[in-house]
Amino acid sequence: MNDTPLFAGFDDLLAQALAGALGPDPAGLYAVGAFWVRQSTQFPGTTQKYRNYYLVLRVDAAFGACCLEPGQLDSAAAEALSGSDLASLLRDERLAVRVAALDAYLAVIRPHREAASAQALWLPLGTPLERARVRDAAIASLLRIAPGQKVGLIGVVNPLVEAIADQGGLCLPCDFAMQRTANGIAVVREMEPVLDQADLVIATGMTLSNGSFDRILARARQRRIPLLIYAQTGSAIVPRFLGQGVAAVSAEPFPFSQFSADPTPVWLYRTP
Repeated sequence: MNDTPLFAGFDDLLAQALAGALGPDPAGLYAVGAFWVRQSTQFPGTTQKYRNYYLVLRVDAAFGACCLEPGQLDSAAAEALSGSDLASLLRDERLAVRVAALDAYLAVIRPHREAASAQALWLPLGTPLERARVRDAAIASLLRIAPGQKVGLIGVVNPLVEAIADQGGLCLPCDFAMQRTANGIAVVREMEPVLDQADLVIATGMTLSNGSFDRILARARQRRIPLLIYAQTGSAIVPRFLGQGVAAVSAEPFPFSQFSADPTPVWLYRTP
């Protein structure tokens, strides 16, 4: 059972953090480091290039991260954030800053390694593609996809498309930055038809940074369909909704798997 109160969505969770209802006053915690990362990935033999931009905050022994939409936050913006207390950052007018700050706050007060419901999956030493395939197979297995089930995929990663197909699921991909998956499935830009048709939904934590997370959560609650979030963005945020519309979480805190070839953990959560 989830031992946390019911949160309506991201803004409600953030308000509870600011009010001190989740733990210590965020005004007493500081972002001692802040950085902006620009990174791209293209697997051999493919034409799809993934372009990623991140804001990362270092707070005590934890990191908070937010993957950005292109142009969402200037690369120099992070320079001004270090030294700020988290209460100030949680009130920042920029959504990406609020997401990274809340992620850092929750990662400090309840690390994945101390969460009773979290299971560590250690990605093996290997190439980016080998590690991505292990991670995405584990993500797909969290929901036990039945053959023929329609799986909405909001935020497309090709190894995850493959993992869904390997379980016999019918992938319904949705993404702003892709027209077709590597195996030729048409990708739609609008998520509402996907949310209406899917038997279950897998979405990226980046839905926090583009503001669509609350809508996806509300629709999953309304339709009573399983929702899995695979999160680099907000890896400490999304587990707070476990059992509250979110059925499972793959939480990958910074440093992310693509930044290392050595074994690194992904934390898997599943409702009973």
